[in-house]
Amino acid sequence: MSYEFFIGMRYTRARRRSQFVSFVSVVSVVCIAIGMIVLITVLSVMNGFQREIRNRILGVASHLELRGTGGSLTGWQGVAAQAARHEQVVATAPFVNAQGLLTHGSAVRGVLVRGILPDQEERVADIGRHMRNGRLENLKPGEYGVVLGVDLSRALGAALGDKVVLVAPQGQVTPAGIVPRLRQLTVVGVFEVDHQEFDSSLALVALEDAQKIFRFGDGVSGVRLKLKDLFQSRTVGRELARALGPDIYDSDWTQQHRNLLRAVQLEKRMMFFVVFLIIIVAAINIVSSLVMVVTDKQADIAILRTLGAAPSSIMKIFIIQGTVIGLVGTGLGLIGGISLALNVETVVPFIEHLFGFKFFAKDVYLISDVPSEVQAADVLLTALFSFAVTLLATIYPSWRAAKVKPAEALRYE
Repeated sequence: MSYEFFIGMRYTRARRRSQFVSFVSVVSVVCIAIGMIVLITVLSVMNGFQREIRNRILGVASHLELRGTGGSLTGWQGVAAQAARHEQVVATAPFVNAQGLLTHGSAVRGVLVRGILPDQEERVADIGRHMRNGRLENLKPGEYGVVLGVDLSRALGAALGDKVVLVAPQGQVTPAGIVPRLRQLTVVGVFEVDHQEFDSSLALVALEDAQKIFRFGDGVSGVRLKLKDLFQSRTVGRELARALGPDIYDSDWTQQHRNLLRAVQLEKRMMFFVVFLIIIVAAINIVSSLVMVVTDKQADIAILRTLGAAPSSIMKIFIIQGTVIGLVGTGLGLIGGISLALNVETVVPFIEHLFGFKFFAKDVYLISDVPSEVQAADVLLTALFSFAVTLLATIYPSWRAAKVKPAEALRYE
């Protein structure tokens, strides 16, 4: 053990003349640990939000869509067959998208109507696994059934077996003028993906029924694709669009929900910088505690200098002291942060039940639970940043200690 390390370790422990200094060091350790715990937990929760939002979006949306110019795609079977030959494509499904109004009694709601083939739709999306009532297979051509999101069914007051009226935007010419086109639908199912956008505004009907209601003929809005690697959607979309010709354009899940995904990513970055200020405060505490140690130990420093200690050795003593504080705080923060992040889904409901409020409202944050996903990269980055800040905080006090002049320090001793 070098004498620099030995003296630096002794200075971190309390002595009769430096108990206040040691107390400040303890406060610094606690602040670093708290900052680490909060930062790791916040990043893990934001990772969980990204994962849950992505999974719930892809539970209804697809990885990639191929659409025809003008809003209609004819000959979709050939497009689907050619797309299926791509090595990344797992499954394909046609769809019809249109907007309309659903009415039940006095309740009226604007909806996105999607026409699907249930057997093919279940291969590109997971909505079949989120059915609360009924089954997706109940959508049969010619029977004009509809599957509603859970929030939409509640807003309309429509339950399984009830009749609702769909008002299509395409007008119908009559002797009395242009009137809206109406079609009565039977509720055959209710789904809940726990995503407010889809639960409150999506209605599913059979593909053939949607083609008749919205006058698509034999055409569709496009073809939905499921890929082996969802993060390759943009590359695969460009390749297929080039191969299928200029009348086909692609739209992947990152483009369809870009604003939401960018907002979550931006929020994660901002939360990192805001919470990281706690660690900066702890580093300032380290600076103040080491400055007080240098002031208190000037006589010791002078004696070491007269015995032949180099200024670099004096710097090492106080750098070691600050580094020990940083390592202890970082270690405690890592243990506490990972433990809390792994159990946040249990801790948050307990706090909500204890105080009687919800941290995250579903209509604001799209999901009602608090998810968490600990990523090794975030933990490592947080630990490195924390330790680097505490190490930088030791430079100025150590430099001041190295500049102490022995004659002046011992003049009044």
